[in-house]
Amino acid sequence: MLKVVVYDSGYGGEFFADRLEAELPIIEVIRVIDWRNAEKIQNSPKEARKIARVALRPYIGHVDLIVFANHLLTLTSLKFFRRKFKNQHFVGLNLKKPASPPKKDTIVLTTKPVARTINYYNFVLHLKKRVKTFALDTWPLKIDDGELTEQEIKETLSDYLDKDSRYQEIFLACSQFYDLIPVLRKLFGRNLKIHDGFSDALKETCKTLRIRGSAKKAK
Repeated sequence: MLKVVVYDSGYGGEFFADRLEAELPIIEVIRVIDWRNAEKIQNSPKEARKIARVALRPYIGHVDLIVFANHLLTLTSLKFFRRKFKNQHFVGLNLKKPASPPKKDTIVLTTKPVARTINYYNFVLHLKKRVKTFALDTWPLKIDDGELTEQEIKETLSDYLDKDSRYQEIFLACSQFYDLIPVLRKLFGRNLKIHDGFSDALKETCKTLRIRGSAKKAK
């Protein structure tokens, strides 16, 4: 059975791994969740690389694929790992870029470290629409601790919940925010489009492992 490591520093990795297992039951998913270093990984790309190298040392060269279920690590360190360990396959959770620009103005839920990267700047330019960025640095840890409430989410996004609002598309640039999808659909309504990058990561995973399609096609 093909072995895939999912690496992250919080529940975002767990959410990602759950979805990957549901889509590809023919692979073995190994969860490497570095809870102890969750805050340190956000400090700097250099420190994040160092921490990730230590956590992944037992797996590099011994598994079929390593997936970074972490936007910041993907944006700042994926190329580094691919150059450093050429015999190991790596896939990352990139910012989801739609094939065509959104028809409506958009909201991005992310964190400050991600929003400060050149990749994020280029991503916003690609959207070619008015973008409201919410850098919600406290939310990932609150999700990890089970402390983020629907009321807090509603209050934070209250200005954009009006039925006539032009903001009807949301990009999730933090894997912990996968947990918010049901609440976001409840608050914004059934017409809300949510982009989280998982589908792109799934396609790249299938391509790397030479698997045709997802679980639905594999059955």
